Amino acid sequence: MKENKSYHIEDWLPTTVKEAKLREWDEVDVVLFTGDAYVDHPSFGAAVIGRIIEREGFRIAIVPQPNWKDDLRDFKKFGVPKYFFGITAGNMDSMVNHYTANKRLRSNDAYTPGNQANFRPDYAVSTYSNILKQIYPDVPVVLGGIEASLRRVTHYDYWADALKPSILVDSKADLLIYGMGEQPIIEVLKLLKKGVPFHSLRNIRQTAIIASEEEVAKIRAKGNFIDLSSHEVCLSDKKAFAANFKHIERESNKIDAQTLIQYHQGKAIVIFPPFPTMTEAQIDASFDLPYTRMPHPKYKNRGDIPAYEMIKFSVNMHRGCFGGCAFCTISAHQGKFVASRSKQSIVNEVKELTNHPEFKGYISDLGGPSANMYNMKGKDLDECKKCLRPSCIFPNVCHNLDTNHDALIDVYEQVNALPEIKKAFVGSGIRYDILVDESLDKKDRISANKYIELLAQKHVSGRLKVAPEHTSDHVLKIMRKPSFDLFYKFKNKFEARSKEMGLNQEVIPYFISSHPGSTIQDMADLAVRTKKLGFQLEQVQDLTPTPMTVAAVIFYSGYHPYSLKPIFTEKNPKEKLNQRKFFFWYKSENRAYIKDSLIKMGKKEWVKELIEVPKK
Repeated sequence: MKENKSYHIEDWLPTTVKEAKLREWDEVDVVLFTGDAYVDHPSFGAAVIGRIIEREGFRIAIVPQPNWKDDLRDFKKFGVPKYFFGITAGNMDSMVNHYTANKRLRSNDAYTPGNQANFRPDYAVSTYSNILKQIYPDVPVVLGGIEASLRRVTHYDYWADALKPSILVDSKADLLIYGMGEQPIIEVLKLLKKGVPFHSLRNIRQTAIIASEEEVAKIRAKGNFIDLSSHEVCLSDKKAFAANFKHIERESNKIDAQTLIQYHQGKAIVIFPPFPTMTEAQIDASFDLPYTRMPHPKYKNRGDIPAYEMIKFSVNMHRGCFGGCAFCTISAHQGKFVASRSKQSIVNEVKELTNHPEFKGYISDLGGPSANMYNMKGKDLDECKKCLRPSCIFPNVCHNLDTNHDALIDVYEQVNALPEIKKAFVGSGIRYDILVDESLDKKDRISANKYIELLAQKHVSGRLKVAPEHTSDHVLKIMRKPSFDLFYKFKNKFEARSKEMGLNQEVIPYFISSHPGSTIQDMADLAVRTKKLGFQLEQVQDLTPTPMTVAAVIFYSGYHPYSLKPIFTEKNPKEKLNQRKFFFWYKSENRAYIKDSLIKMGKKEWVKELIEVPKK
């Protein structure tokens, strides 16, 4: 029996002065600006941080998608907060949100009502912050979210095709929180509550500041720091920029990390080590806050918010990813170590979803960054403390990684047992290498096979999407992805289990073109191998070099940040398009180019395999 829960405007965090007055507030403690529409849901970062600020006893207002082009009234409507302004671009970097991989302006925005574009600026964090600093120069500004997180040091900006300094410099902000923001924001609030002035918040974990020379001297005296090449050195020396990244990535992923120091025009950007990975109790507390799990009522007549519609009936089981893929920002932002919710917290959220008036019995996704990493961690954490690997599963599955799927299977079975659930799909993708890797011990192999069987039987709707990303071993090595041979192995196993159960289900692969290391011949290899498997690829992705990824560093510098050896990357727009043509070998308009290319590379046998139509 569904509950018809009714909400009042006060159930959302206030977005207007009128809504604040309904709570009998004359002032607010914190004003949080976000580039997304306000959706009060644990999948939207602004809502999470807003609810935590509320839980800690502070009066918090949210200004979603402020108008930065008019008289700036949105930035002024709450006046001066008691403690600080908070800023996030939203759930995506604003440039990724705005532009395609070919730098074409998008005509829509999934985080805006009606899927409308132009409701946030380019470089939203810096734009918002500079406006606030112009209006209220003495009020502290705190940055957070993925755009701030991945731009905290000198970084390559694909859209400007140039290195940009730390966003702290461009934004003129006072404090930057990187990664998952719950623990650092709680620490900030705890100190403010004790009466510590904001200007004294100078050494909080998982934050970055512009430090004085006196502060830098004190950090150096403690001895646990790394000096990065300055912004100016990076501008003149691409190899120095590349070398920086190894330290940045390692210290982001270490249990006992060091402080990073990087100078920009004589100013020291100091990045303090991250907090330990959230415990089960901590992540449960974040997901169990009193969200309405709905968009703010102000959007009622403006149309659906696609990003919300996509996750409306999905459940996020964990954060973090130990895959370390070269092109992905998940581990850079959420961390390498996985923070998993308790089974009870997950089941409670599913039960809550079943009471939604629109719920029809289907969970669209029961997953996480990689759905089957739930509850996985190092067997011996002392060994993890010494580890410098950016990935726990590349170039091989670490012997110290607990790859057992039993805890995940238990969650699936608990959800499947609920009478209101017809089917709970796994839509967020899985890592098949930790299901078929030869190094798995007997117990984990049994668990993996059971997981594949359960997945095939109850959690897939005809097609299971996975991401081998390429077929060429040397490209996959740069990507930090396993051999394509493991894809064959998983595909055969999954489809065989499906067939045994009378189900006609298939595995659908996703690939990336123009990744560093990939040549025309590599794309030809991909086309031939996928055709032999019976695929006509429909959805492909050109690489977008996003800040704080290995791929972006190589794209800009030409060097791999760990080896400092040169790596070829195709940058020419015409040649990038030519790489894409091999995905679509079956289209008549591509055949002449593909034939000529294959002959030039001495692969005449592939012409017959790939594009020549057999004579009847």
